[in-house]
Amino acid sequence: MLKHLYDTDCVTWSPQGKLFQVEYAMEAVKQGSICLGLKSNENVVLCSLKRQPSELAGYQEKQFKIDDHMAIAIAGLTADARVLCKYMRTECLEYKYTYESHHPVGRLVFKVAEKSQHKTQSGAKRPYGVGLLVAGIDPNGVHLFETCPSGNYYEYKCQAIGSRSQAARTYFESWFHLFEKSTLEQLILHGLSAIKKAIMEDEELNEKNVEVGILGKNLKFTHLNAQELKDYIAKLETFSPNSQIQQE
Repeated sequence: MLKHLYDTDCVTWSPQGKLFQVEYAMEAVKQGSICLGLKSNENVVLCSLKRQPSELAGYQEKQFKIDDHMAIAIAGLTADARVLCKYMRTECLEYKYTYESHHPVGRLVFKVAEKSQHKTQSGAKRPYGVGLLVAGIDPNGVHLFETCPSGNYYEYKCQAIGSRSQAARTYFESWFHLFEKSTLEQLILHGLSAIKKAIMEDEELNEKNVEVGILGKNLKFTHLNAQELKDYIAKLETFSPNSQIQQE
């Protein structure tokens, strides 16, 4: 009962020093379907598990292209993600019009984090209930960022967010040292392997419920089509990270 005295807006602190509305937004990210990203020296891969609200509905889109050099994967409220996606696309277009070059990835992530943090400063607003994994490439290299509803952001070699994402992070902790020199195909297989670890036992990974986006120094952001996904999922049966170690 005490908690409800302090969760009517996002500017009232509880006696324990918490902002419950921000924590609720963070919980929305944890309840979203899993998405993950991992990068090498030249490529970055985003993998997402798509949900189907009902048998009569299609699968929800989990990845959005921002520009040729940048894309996002989302966990949480899709409506909030679309607002941030539109903002990021507008910023990229304005930057390209002004400077005739791609928007630096880190600078745009900072703008998104600042926009998210502003939502926690007014009692008339609420935090965005979505977390983003931002994949991008600029002159400074290959990047993978995570943004939070609280306004925090971090850069990672690999990261997973959403429901049951801890299983994927455990997989990454075991094999992330291989990613730096991995080929694009190996990165995709690592990403699919991590997603497979995170799904329910009665779920099956197939080309309909998984989404994979790829981006490289010489490759604009693209999604793998259904046949390519089917081929990669078939390769999972024989794929082993240990074999990659032996090759090296």
